[in-house]
Amino acid sequence: MKAVRFTEVGAPLVIEDVPRPEPGEDQVLVQVAGCGVCHTDVGFWKDGVPTKKGTPLTLGHEISGTVVESGSQYESLLNREVIIPAVIPCGSCELCREGRGNICRGQMMPGNDIDGGFAEYIVTPGLGLCVVEDRGGYELAELSVIADAVTTPYQAIVRSGLREGDLAIVVGVGGVGTHCVQIAAAFDAHVVAIDVDDKKLRAVADHGAGLTINSAESEFKAIRKQIAGQAKEWGCHGHSWKIFECSGQPGGQDTAFGLLTYASTLLVVGFTLAKREVRLSNLMAFDATVQGTWGCRTELYPEALKMVIEDKVTLKPFIQTYPMSEAPDVIQQVADHKIDKRAILIPDWAA
Repeated sequence: MKAVRFTEVGAPLVIEDVPRPEPGEDQVLVQVAGCGVCHTDVGFWKDGVPTKKGTPLTLGHEISGTVVESGSQYESLLNREVIIPAVIPCGSCELCREGRGNICRGQMMPGNDIDGGFAEYIVTPGLGLCVVEDRGGYELAELSVIADAVTTPYQAIVRSGLREGDLAIVVGVGGVGTHCVQIAAAFDAHVVAIDVDDKKLRAVADHGAGLTINSAESEFKAIRKQIAGQAKEWGCHGHSWKIFECSGQPGGQDTAFGLLTYASTLLVVGFTLAKREVRLSNLMAFDATVQGTWGCRTELYPEALKMVIEDKVTLKPFIQTYPMSEAPDVIQQVADHKIDKRAILIPDWAA
């Protein structure tokens, strides 16, 4: 089978013929329909973010496809269309039993712990797969981005306790933030979107953002004042803001932390290797909460999928498909920020 292989940091990605894997007793073989390209993949390839599995490695963790072979434990999944979670828990450890399977220490992340979805087939644990009973108006390949770009912000919003009428501030409206905006709006919150790209801001203005702000064009104090004024106009409280840092950029993190106010909650969704200097005493003074959120619990996947199928969250304006034979060039363009939409790689036999 064909697979896109990562050999060492910064080295060109290559498409190779590799043996088609065989599933074990607790595994399934999935014929890949599509795999989204995330900036986490770029982080592994270009930035030196370490992977658990050594190289050569097949990247890709936003995967949808069809189960074509199974071990004895998961025969019921044969011929089912599925979304493979970006974080697959063991299901039996203490963290899993406590409902924290997304940080299971025995977790398997495709494209990190095991070979991922930039390939024609992938072997994965059968545990926690999200069965697609209804695609709605989507191709199966298009639903691949649910595995991270939708479920990751969905878990963040659930954790934040966001309620109808709350103020939600999304910092960074790229591949994850665009869906964070839509999910927050679907929760009937009032949504502010902040980014440095006017094109991205215009897109989310049509999909749930009631106020958009280009942070590159305003001083921080002016941004905070503008948000406070709009919150008052909407009838939102001046406290208890829910802030979602989705940019994974140092400047975005500074903005998100600076927007903390009384009883507010900041969910850190994006990732960067950069370090920031913040005054932690703000948390004490505001009685505020800052929380990280890694991936998404598999139990939440059906809820996130349902939001997409019911058109509460739309994918099509924010995704674009490419044949997997173009993967090295596509992934380079993602790294260079030359592709605005979430790129999805489709095996050439299906493209």
